[in-house]
Amino acid sequence: MTTPSADAAPSSIPVSSPPGGASPRRGALGPVGLVLAAGVSVQFGAALAVSLMPRAGALGVVTLRLAAAAVVLLLICRPRLRGHSRADWGTLTLFGLTMAAMNGLFYQAVDRIPLGPAVTLEVLGPLALSVLASRRAINLLWAGLALGGVFLLGGGGFGNLDPVGAAFALGAGAMWAAYIVFSARTGRRFPQADGLALAMGIAAVAFLPLGIAESGTKLLDPTTLLLGSAVALMSSVLPYTFELLALRRLPASTFAILMSLEPALAATAGFLILNQALTALESLAIALVIAASIGALRTQVGRGKAALPEG
Repeated sequence: MTTPSADAAPSSIPVSSPPGGASPRRGALGPVGLVLAAGVSVQFGAALAVSLMPRAGALGVVTLRLAAAAVVLLLICRPRLRGHSRADWGTLTLFGLTMAAMNGLFYQAVDRIPLGPAVTLEVLGPLALSVLASRRAINLLWAGLALGGVFLLGGGGFGNLDPVGAAFALGAGAMWAAYIVFSARTGRRFPQADGLALAMGIAAVAFLPLGIAESGTKLLDPTTLLLGSAVALMSSVLPYTFELLALRRLPASTFAILMSLEPALAATAGFLILNQALTALESLAIALVIAASIGALRTQVGRGKAALPEG
């Protein structure tokens, strides 16, 4: 939360070597730190968002996050509005609506179930996309491993998790997979981060009526606005910046594998900020899903198709 979490950098980047012939071990240390910092920022931002929900509601928090992130990104990128075809705008609109749906579903999930399990269920969307894109028999092993993790996470039937919250998390995962597809298409049609900034604006406008309907004037409370802006900064602006900087020097395959650690980072943030302790069984379940994600990504990278699940 992945957001993808529910947010992230462009989702399809060719595998490359560090520039200048630098040693991968030495040259990757800084970029790896940036990617990990981005992951920590996203998940701790999500934890802050959960703590803000009693004040503004889940839909209100999403509205504040999208609106604040859109303002910052539009001011930084200053995207050009002219010169784009109707097909370009159609792709961009779908990207923005997907982003809005992904965020809305994920925040509905974390309003009902702990952050770690929510991100674990959400990451199944990008994992499924990676498995389907690869079409290799070994990916059946990774899929089975992930399903085993989900079975354990649900206590053999989701008796320990709110089924509605789990359904929202799975829905967010499906939107995360769609986000990857539309992010790649948008990146081919719009230069630099222009498409991302415009799509964030579309997402914010699309979600505004839902936020107003649930929270109304609560969204104008100065403290709520400040905390919502902090969520946007931690969950969108900083991660985008860190990841874009890292991807200039870090192979996409390494980046993808590091992103698979999101469920563990989410569980840590949930424990430290929200006191959401995990049982040994839940910890094992999260570990299985992480292992499945890494395995599937390594298989895909081995075929020269490094799809990066973002969110």
